[in-house]
Amino acid sequence: MQNTKPHAALLSSPGMGHLIPVLELGKCLVTNHGFTVTIFVVTTDNSLSKSQLLKQSPCPDLLNIVLLPPVDVSSLITPTTGILAQLAIMMRKALPKLRSAILAMEFCPTVLIVDFFGTEAMVIADEFNMLKYAFMTSTAWFLALTLHMPAIDKAIEDNHVKNQQALLIPGCKSLEFRDTFEPVLDRNDQMYIEYKRMGVEMQKFDGILVNTWQDLEGTTLGALEDEKRLGRVAQVPIYPVGPLVRAITPGPKSEMLEWLDMQPIESVIYVSFGSGGALSARQTTELACGLESSGQRFIWVVRPPIEGDSAATVFKTKHRTDDTPDFLPDGFLTRTRKMGLVVPMWAPQTEILSHPSVGGFVSHGGWNSTLESIVNGVPMITWPLYAEQGMNAAMLTEDIGVAIRSKSLPAKEVVVREEIETMVRTIMDKGDARRARAKTLKSSAEKALSKGGSSYNSLAHVANDCETAFKYLKVKATWTST
Repeated sequence: MQNTKPHAALLSSPGMGHLIPVLELGKCLVTNHGFTVTIFVVTTDNSLSKSQLLKQSPCPDLLNIVLLPPVDVSSLITPTTGILAQLAIMMRKALPKLRSAILAMEFCPTVLIVDFFGTEAMVIADEFNMLKYAFMTSTAWFLALTLHMPAIDKAIEDNHVKNQQALLIPGCKSLEFRDTFEPVLDRNDQMYIEYKRMGVEMQKFDGILVNTWQDLEGTTLGALEDEKRLGRVAQVPIYPVGPLVRAITPGPKSEMLEWLDMQPIESVIYVSFGSGGALSARQTTELACGLESSGQRFIWVVRPPIEGDSAATVFKTKHRTDDTPDFLPDGFLTRTRKMGLVVPMWAPQTEILSHPSVGGFVSHGGWNSTLESIVNGVPMITWPLYAEQGMNAAMLTEDIGVAIRSKSLPAKEVVVREEIETMVRTIMDKGDARRARAKTLKSSAEKALSKGGSSYNSLAHVANDCETAFKYLKVKATWTST
């Protein structure tokens, strides 16, 4: 069998927030640019299957998905090891498995594309003479911080951490202390060390892809290219290729979507905190009371509360007389049965946000969820809980203009029911300007991804470089064989 077109190998770290944009990038390379694509997924659980992955982002027959065997990092972490450090350790531990999987392939891939946590895999790309690209599945602003951080190492501690001053990023929005990215707060913590390493390593790739587009973050993208600003630390081309979001899953309509069909246009607020977000018991109660007192229709994806950090115990779920879980206010389901739906654990988010009855989104502000909201023209209430979500909330509210946020910091304090009620009413009843802005960006996103659009052309540039490398390697192989 002859290798007739460029072959891209994509590496995804654990977690749907990382995997979904990697899958979508792979689909674009296949359908728009004629690549063969293999996606390597680092797993943490033997029960994970390809069918489960494809439910999240359907792509029958387009991609070859390889689940790398689960890695055991239990001896390398402690209960206090941060999530960023854990993911970095998992990806490091998985490198031998990735190398073996590539060696077992009939043809070596032309290019290796890794997500933010997989930058150490560049040594494998170099070993096999592959082009190498990093893929930032978050914002260009977060990429700017990542690339700039190694250059301002000590200044972060002196000014940003000790004095809580805004962190200046040349040519970009400054990062206020309240919105900061947690790993930068302690230079002795492993999360800080891993994050700094990633910023250094990304500068050694052939380019960096980022899940955004020109109209959304034009100023930051310009700073990343400007040699007088961040271009001098980036040192590599930046390719905005977004928004890459999960496609609507075909299939029979659920009862939830049928319920939405019966609601007025833009009358329902959707509440979900992503695959990893969790609230305390008190915050869950306050949110329930705030939704109820707002009088607005809602769909709420609710999980049992978790107290403290990620190692805390999940509350056992019991039920009261009206089938209300014991972590919700007594009688909540009875009182709200005509105005809302409470959905346990998971809901088809893409389908919900694309429904015309949905007019607002209470979100943790993870970048996948944010993009899904924007591409459907839905304004947001941002509720940042972890990772770079505080940065996302600041950008969405202060710069992009599609969201509002609470005065309280949800990751550190309880947002009370009165403030929740006010925010819900604001976004649903008085959110015309934000809704109009979201719909403008929806059109802009469609244009960016269409043939000839800014993101389409940006990915085409990468594809052309890979095509050139592929042809060169074919010629070189012919010379060697003769």
